[in-house]
Amino acid sequence: MPLVQVNAAGERPEPQGGAAGLGLLLDRALAGLPPRAPVAVLIHGLKFSPSVPELSPHRHILALDPDERCWKAVSWPRALGFTGQSRSEGLCIAFGWESGSNVWRAYDEAARAGVALARLIEAIRLRAPDRRVDLLGHSLGARVALAAMAALGTEAVGHAVLMAPAEFASQAQTALRSTAGRQARVLNVTSGENDLYDWLLERFVARRGDGPTLGRGLGTAQVNWADLRIDDAPTLATLAGLGHRVAPPDRRICHWSPYVRPGMLALYAALIRGDLPYELLRTRLPEAPVARWSRLLALPRVELPLPFAGNAPS
Repeated sequence: MPLVQVNAAGERPEPQGGAAGLGLLLDRALAGLPPRAPVAVLIHGLKFSPSVPELSPHRHILALDPDERCWKAVSWPRALGFTGQSRSEGLCIAFGWESGSNVWRAYDEAARAGVALARLIEAIRLRAPDRRVDLLGHSLGARVALAAMAALGTEAVGHAVLMAPAEFASQAQTALRSTAGRQARVLNVTSGENDLYDWLLERFVARRGDGPTLGRGLGTAQVNWADLRIDDAPTLATLAGLGHRVAPPDRRICHWSPYVRPGMLALYAALIRGDLPYELLRTRLPEAPVARWSRLLALPRVELPLPFAGNAPS
């Protein structure tokens, strides 16, 4: 059982399709899992709905074999090493939530989904108290991950990979002060390719006191936080020196580069599987400058639509 599908029903986690209760599903999924095998929860961003087949993340990026053949429909589970060949691969949980197409409504819903995710993690810990759960979230999925971390009263989170997070630094600081947040190892994956999305979030979604988005990073003050800026040439050279080659950016604007860029998902797989120690990565990363709009000035063309427009899931 390499892949388990769970959705947020408001603030409650429920199995996809409701064929079995959550407890029974987790009992089966965790039974016989090797002690060092990872347990990872994958969380999508905007414009998905588990209740609408054509918008279901379980047929898109969270599927072993995505139905849709667009360039963004990359199988996260398969790329992370969850293929079903062996229980030693670990357990992958595809976590769906109602993110819709309205960014304001989805931003609020992400907080509720975070409570459901926290309850799912608590259910896992009840059955496997010594296991930590790795979280990988894209865009508003990163907000779901941080909200779950803030709600957890145990040291339940191992790695938290935030891909182009649609969230604010103030919310991340709240999560880091939680019991789970103080022990989690967070990788904040950012790029100038995402500047337009960050600016729109600050301009149209931010509320009083939210401050800047996580696209600007948190710096090195937190020992369990690392900013990985994947449009920075010295950073890419450092990753290559660690044995992880990541393709350089080739677009001015791209909200999906933290997982569609060749080499990125393989990097996360190495992280959650222990092949790339987090502390080694964090100490080797150079301090990359943050200069908003640098990508817009660097390349000659824009190939993608404006954010929050159209019907393609993100």
